[in-house]
Amino acid sequence: MDHSQQNTGRPPYGILAILIVGAFIAFLNNTLLNIALPSIMTDLKVKPAIVQWLTTGFMLVNGILIPTTAFLIQKYSVRHLFLSAMALFTLGTILSGSADTFSVLLVGRMIQASGTAIMMPLLMNVMLTSFPIEKRGTAMGVFGLVLMFAPAIGPTLSGWIIEHYDWRMLFHFITPIAAAILLIGFFLLKDKKEKVDIRLDLFSLLLSSAGFGGLLYGFSSAGSEGWDDPEVYTTLIIGVIALVWFILRQLRQDRPMLNFRIFKYPMFALSSAISMVVIMAMFSGMLLTPIYVQSIRGISPFDAGLMMLPGAIVMAFMSPITGRLFDKFGGRALAIIGLAITVITSYYFSELTLETTYTQLIILYTVRMFGMSMVNMPVTTNGLNQLPAQYYPHGTAMNNTLQQVSGAIGTALLVTIMSIRTETHIQELTEDAMKNAAGAPPTEAAMVEMQQQIVMKATLEGINDAFFVTVFIAGLALVLSFFIKRAKQAEDIIGKPSAQNPSQKLAEK
Repeated sequence: MDHSQQNTGRPPYGILAILIVGAFIAFLNNTLLNIALPSIMTDLKVKPAIVQWLTTGFMLVNGILIPTTAFLIQKYSVRHLFLSAMALFTLGTILSGSADTFSVLLVGRMIQASGTAIMMPLLMNVMLTSFPIEKRGTAMGVFGLVLMFAPAIGPTLSGWIIEHYDWRMLFHFITPIAAAILLIGFFLLKDKKEKVDIRLDLFSLLLSSAGFGGLLYGFSSAGSEGWDDPEVYTTLIIGVIALVWFILRQLRQDRPMLNFRIFKYPMFALSSAISMVVIMAMFSGMLLTPIYVQSIRGISPFDAGLMMLPGAIVMAFMSPITGRLFDKFGGRALAIIGLAITVITSYYFSELTLETTYTQLIILYTVRMFGMSMVNMPVTTNGLNQLPAQYYPHGTAMNNTLQQVSGAIGTALLVTIMSIRTETHIQELTEDAMKNAAGAPPTEAAMVEMQQQIVMKATLEGINDAFFVTVFIAGLALVLSFFIKRAKQAEDIIGKPSAQNPSQKLAEK
């Protein structure tokens, strides 16, 4: 079936609306949690290297499960997958809201992730098969506006809830909404699909889980255990070996679980590389900023949320504008401008001080989000546009997998840098303080106060060092963006055609 044929019918707006609302709630849940991390650290008595597992653990499950979504989308109906995803997300939300230990909270987050892992690729695939290439940027922009509304209200709402209630209320707030969406989907989603003769390669699933899981676990553990810990480098080695084995196995199969042949399309390969680098910078910033604002500066959760509000609003309202600009001019110019802004603002974030004003933080964060709003959607859409239609499930699954993996690795890597550099700065500042006080040993009260100041300043310097690394990460993406060209859908299919995407028939109705 050619592309023009598949998009002649009216897009299934009703089904898209239900899927977008479900994805919105999942996205909102994540943005609510970012502001809550310092409060969770205090309440459950965990360090930054441990609390970041609420983010990286979520991504770990996503990274393991998302490779299976190409198979799931071809095998099962939209109704079946959406209800399963929302049921898992709702169950995880209930468990997280009742958590009294960090381990229970982490398990709840991972169950949430198992639902989100299915939902986002499913929605993206239906979007791709519902709109022609020339209208896809605008459609993705409107879709982005809805989803970006979550980070627009999430931090401020989270800050208000945390100031007035326990952080568990964040999950209690989401639970009835998620349950309502599950019921709406149960009664309104009625799509059917023919039985598809396709089976999941369990050994590929095992290799995928060991490969992506090993890499994510190794990078995440390095923050608390150190890079020279046997557990860290052993899991990294196992992850690399399993991932290479998994890729080679997929290349030999006619119907692979995750089709790596799509990287033979140059614009898709380039868009994947740029997206991975950008996600590494973005996710790490979302974790480091609340720690600086609340733990170092003592700004209240509500004010911390308000600080992020303008940036999120700008990102949301830029989404449809960026979509229209993409349809008209392509992704290259947008990506170059957006990444140049990201590089500059990342540098200024590496120069934070104890005197940086609240207004300066708002402006800096807002401009950084403005830059990133011009990158992700255009770059990703341009890459997917080059793929033949039957590769859409594999393209969306691959993109989501790589984004989760790169986000988790970026977060873990920069938290590790922050932790290691903080310890180094503590030692240096302590030695300098002792030299200055050599003539008259300070009192015990003065020692305690001095130690607190040292830890605060060392943590600030550690955060600055981590942000400085993001300058080079974003700079790499900027260099790659100069090679972007407007993609045209490929007609020749590499290898044997995969099974027809079931959402194509859905889009024709």
